[in-house]
Amino acid sequence: MAVFVLDKHKQPLMPCTEKRARLLLQRGRAVVVRLAPFTIRLKDRVGGETQPLRLKLDPDSKTTGIALVRETETVDPETGEVERTAHVLWLGELEHRGQAIHKALETRRNFRRSRRYRKTRFRAPRFLNRTRSEGWLPPSLQHRIDTTTSWVTRLQRLAPITAISQERVRFDTQIMQNPEISGVEYQQGTLAGYEVREYLLEKFHRTCAYCGAKDVPLEIEHIVPRSRGGSNRPSNLTLACRPCNRKKADKPIEVFLARKPEVLKRIQAQAKAPLRDAAAVNATRWALFAALKATGLPIETGSGGRTKYNRSRLDIPKTHALDAVCVGQVDQVQNWNRPVLAIQATGRGAYCRTRAFKNGFPRGYLIRHKRVRGFQTDDWVRAEVPKGKKAGIHVGRVAVRATGSFNVQMPGKTLEGISHRYCRLLQRADGYGYAFQPKPQTEIAKWAA
Repeated sequence: MAVFVLDKHKQPLMPCTEKRARLLLQRGRAVVVRLAPFTIRLKDRVGGETQPLRLKLDPDSKTTGIALVRETETVDPETGEVERTAHVLWLGELEHRGQAIHKALETRRNFRRSRRYRKTRFRAPRFLNRTRSEGWLPPSLQHRIDTTTSWVTRLQRLAPITAISQERVRFDTQIMQNPEISGVEYQQGTLAGYEVREYLLEKFHRTCAYCGAKDVPLEIEHIVPRSRGGSNRPSNLTLACRPCNRKKADKPIEVFLARKPEVLKRIQAQAKAPLRDAAAVNATRWALFAALKATGLPIETGSGGRTKYNRSRLDIPKTHALDAVCVGQVDQVQNWNRPVLAIQATGRGAYCRTRAFKNGFPRGYLIRHKRVRGFQTDDWVRAEVPKGKKAGIHVGRVAVRATGSFNVQMPGKTLEGISHRYCRLLQRADGYGYAFQPKPQTEIAKWAA
């Protein structure tokens, strides 16, 4: 994973390798600015030559893939065609907390209604004096846009980004390549079936609808067979493994699943159910595009079908971060097998200092101030305990207590009762949790995507 580099005046330079960053730190030429994403600042350098970098985004309702790439263009001297190669420098996956926001608003609404309907006092609901501005989005969806643009701005301060690519619309690349294309040749073109297949993979969670098999080749199957009047509409399509698809053949689904009424009921309900996540993406894609356009950088857009086509053509595994690498026009990808920084939006705490039961009555109170002895919950600390059962060096997130005896949360375990005197601050809480994901497996086949 590349290390972000700043000059003496905190201006972004080209990212470097982990080995070079380690040497700069050992020789005293740089200091650590942030741990995640890991950033260093040079002490003896001001400015320098930089190369154009492109930030690629693959927005999703729950997780947004982020990729920072360096692009090079090669021109074929015989044909004059330009080949664009993306050299991957850094990968990240931003997990949104829209569902948590929706749940918190739902709880607040229930508390408000319970207070209104109690016999102690009656207050009529107010709804005639509430107006919504143009382009208003629910807080759970607005959060998705805010966190994405926030990370775009943050990465702009850490790297010399000159362009942005976003998965948003569908490009009609066949007409671009061949304006005379028409008829069946147009319908069965390069991207034929990619949009529908991606829709079905998300809808049926990449499993066989009949037997529930995972990590097997999946085929598009008609619920009502074509020979019996079935159509090609997405509501009549599902996913099935090859054995189930052959076994069903042209049988009606009621006959094929006569002994599995639960599976039949689930498939019929799931086929008609709308894609909630797809609706969230459709509701926010234009707002996200407008927010990214406000950065002043040139924006390239591409469709989900184009992303899937690029990923399948280049034999790249299916992850959110690698989907971001394949957004837009991509001919070749190099160095894509890298670790991924998993970024989880956790929030900055709550203003409410009272814990409540499910009916809204208080059950406990929090301390009035969030900081204790200079530390705040979710700060990244290094605790050096000199003696006792907990002796050693512990690095993790801290949970503060009014007594000054903190809890240090580390992967897989939590140490309680660590004195604030043994803690040293590494990074302030910024509303996000960080974890490093290993490299994806290269043996994953094309059909697994």
